Amino acid sequence: MNNDPQPPNPLLEAAPPAAASPAAAAPDRAGQENRSSDARSGEAMERVLTELIRDRRAERRWRSVFRLAWLLVAIALIWALTPTRGLSTAPAGPHTALVDLRGEIQAEGLASAEALMGGLREAFSNPNARAVVLRINSPGGSPVQAGLVNDEIRRLKDLHQKKVYAVVEEICASGAYYIAVAADEIYVDKASLVGSIGVLMEGFGFVDLMGKLGVERRLITAGENKGMLDPFTPQSAREREHTQALINQIHQQFISVVKEGRGARLKATPDTFSGLFWNGEEAVRLGLADAVGSVDFVAREKVQAPDVVDYSPRENVAERLAKRFGASVGAGALMALRAMGTEPRWGAGSTPVPAR
Repeated sequence: MNNDPQPPNPLLEAAPPAAASPAAAAPDRAGQENRSSDARSGEAMERVLTELIRDRRAERRWRSVFRLAWLLVAIALIWALTPTRGLSTAPAGPHTALVDLRGEIQAEGLASAEALMGGLREAFSNPNARAVVLRINSPGGSPVQAGLVNDEIRRLKDLHQKKVYAVVEEICASGAYYIAVAADEIYVDKASLVGSIGVLMEGFGFVDLMGKLGVERRLITAGENKGMLDPFTPQSAREREHTQALINQIHQQFISVVKEGRGARLKATPDTFSGLFWNGEEAVRLGLADAVGSVDFVAREKVQAPDVVDYSPRENVAERLAKRFGASVGAGALMALRAMGTEPRWGAGSTPVPAR
């Protein structure tokens, strides 16, 4: 037996693995790239969806904030446009009701008949208000507005059987005094200005100025007197007589109201109804006022209810903002234009107020 080692048979040796062909490797690489691309696309889509959800949530939050803000604005406007009084909740005990009359009496504002009568009605209707004090610091104003307040005070006095006291601070002239005589008693400070019982109608004439400037006035009217008191047209004697008769009638109405309100206490002289005004001390002597006294004095000594509760109408938020941001400029311009016109007034602004 031959034990010599046999040479290896190359046919029996394991053949090395055949190298992968390029055609077979291409699908594998393409699959890996597709899987990688899908993963990246998924991540990108996830980021997009996440951002979209975040944006939607932020949008909803801002929408809720804006809705809440508009709701608050609406509530503020409703509150601001609602006239407020000096009193929100009436006290349980007896007290003296106070209503302020300040500034020029006119159809708009806190010195209008509507505003004042609202405060007066609230004060009178409270059963715990023993009496009403009208605190006055006004140079006068519209005869119509003053007449409305005077009539309402007398009506409320009869209806509720309560006394009214007028207390003058700086000035109570013309239309303000027309209102004051509706009170049962009038109290003043020694240096207060009281009176000016008269009527004025003011305006300007620009006829000569127009001629000097060479400007022709063209006024077409239907009605013989429709252009009466036009500042660019000469005033005829007939127009002046008619206007004078008109304000004389209003003056007589004023005089009648003063005589009715003051009664036997009034010590009338030729100057009483001439439009003059006097200090508080002299007004007491002439019977235009009853005594020297303040709101506290009246509440403590006359009404015997020292607790004073303010029922005055107050300026709302909208009005304060309008004045602060310039709307008052327009109101001032309107008042200036009215001053150039011919609106009857009881001397508003014509009586000086001394420095205190």
